[in-house]
Amino acid sequence: MVTTRRIEARKRIALVAHDNKKKDLIDWAEFNKVVLAKHELLATGTTGKLLEEQLDRPVKKLLSGPLGGDQQIGALIAQGEIDILIFFWDPMEAQPHDSDVKALLRVAIAWNCVVANDRATADFVLTSPLMHSSYTINLPDYTGYLKRPIEGETK
Repeated sequence: MVTTRRIEARKRIALVAHDNKKKDLIDWAEFNKVVLAKHELLATGTTGKLLEEQLDRPVKKLLSGPLGGDQQIGALIAQGEIDILIFFWDPMEAQPHDSDVKALLRVAIAWNCVVANDRATADFVLTSPLMHSSYTINLPDYTGYLKRPIEGETK
């Protein structure tokens, strides 16, 4: 059984950046301001505030990443309410909330969400012809996973 989800032409884009990557994300967003204006933007705490100021447009702000914002975005991805995750993360510095970051990326991949973790990939995503039209994604079928026997469980 193949399950699908339709992504509309107006995408819901989550923007996240580690502290050392916030300037990079803000610069990227400013450079892509015209394209981003056509879409709904969500962001974690400080990143959302900085984006709102720089882009002079509303950004739905969630909690700061370490305070649960990463998990909020993950939940929205699982619910089919985010279409694209732009997450500029810092590969050179361990984060105190690394487990949250890994969980967010795992959920994004599990639900076939478009993910960009650096400027080059984000540029490719934003300039794709698919950004300007609706698109149907296949959702993984986790029925077998959910029905698997759990060790130690009695029936």
